[in-house]
Amino acid sequence: MTASEPWRRRLVAMAGVIGIGMSSGCVNVSAPDKPIEINLNINVKQEVVYRLDGEAKSTIKANPGIF
Repeated sequence: MTASEPWRRRLVAMAGVIGIGMSSGCVNVSAPDKPIEINLNINVKQEVVYRLDGEAKSTIKANPGIF
C-alpha cells in the first residue's frame, strides 16, 4: 500500500457523494389553498373505583359531617 491510496479513496468517495447530490431532485414546499381542518372526536370515560377498610367505613359512618 502506497501513501497515495487513502487519498485516492477519499477523492473517489467525495466525487460519488457530490455526484449523488447533484443528481437528486428539487423539493418544493408550498402552503395549501384551503385551511387545514382537524376534527377530533374524543370520548372520555372515567371510572373511579375505591375501597375502604372496615375502620375507615366505621369512622365515616360515625362522623358523617367530616366530608
